[in-house]
Amino acid sequence: MNKDIATPARTKEILEKHGFSFKKSLGQNFLIDPNILRNIVSHADLTDRTGVIEVGPGIGALTEHLARSAKKVVAFEIDQRLLPVLEDTLSPYNNVEIINQDVLEADLNGIVEEQFSGFDDIVVVANLPYYVTTPIIMKFLLGKVPIRAMVIMMQKEVADRITASPSTKAYGSLSIAVQYYMDAEVSMIVPKTVFIPQPNVESAVLKLTKKAEPPVEVIDEDFLFKVARGSFVQRRKTLLNNLQSSLQNGKAKKEQILQAFERIGMDPGRRGETLSIEEFGKLANALYADFKES
Repeated sequence: MNKDIATPARTKEILEKHGFSFKKSLGQNFLIDPNILRNIVSHADLTDRTGVIEVGPGIGALTEHLARSAKKVVAFEIDQRLLPVLEDTLSPYNNVEIINQDVLEADLNGIVEEQFSGFDDIVVVANLPYYVTTPIIMKFLLGKVPIRAMVIMMQKEVADRITASPSTKAYGSLSIAVQYYMDAEVSMIVPKTVFIPQPNVESAVLKLTKKAEPPVEVIDEDFLFKVARGSFVQRRKTLLNNLQSSLQNGKAKKEQILQAFERIGMDPGRRGETLSIEEFGKLANALYADFKES
């Protein structure tokens, strides 16, 4: 067994050897606790048939644990200064492919087809850069990338928002967008002390598991998320007020909005945070004919 990358001494040695300095703009926080990494990997339920997509491998601390458990790991690293570091640290593993590209600009379905041809089990496992956590998650979900699950480290506050239930402070359009596609649960809370440099916020590992089918059938998914976002523009306002200001010509079409509420027997005086995903689906379907983008 190769010596773990993720110990404080070995991490320091690797960084010094390659003269690497952290870039704040890339949100680089490297894990230095092998137990945490083993725990993350255990939540992903990897087998020797699993393909893993990683985002932001850093110096390869999590990557090597993934490589030991999965059939193949494809990791996106945007910082080209890390390419020689990864070539060095991951040299014992021949089942790792590093792609020097911003994952947000990548053709994920094309890469999956090319890199994981013949795989029927694909999982995303990553210690995500905190400033782009939400766009990365949504790129995988909206792009219908064929993954079974995502096990991802993120800011605890974002994990709380993703897993929130209706009528709680953290519940909002992000909770709805993710929970439409995935079952979401916080697997573990991670202390600041296991990173270098230490982040200013608490972290959590979130497990997202693909639902067999969404909880509600909608005419148009994009429109559902638009209605959800619009309903939370000002949390303290009623659905009627928020939708009038967020939907195109909403003020002029107040009557149509009220009729949509009446058709589904919903009180327009409710607030967005009280609606379940199923209710948002019904509301979006009722509004669709009058507000779909022409």
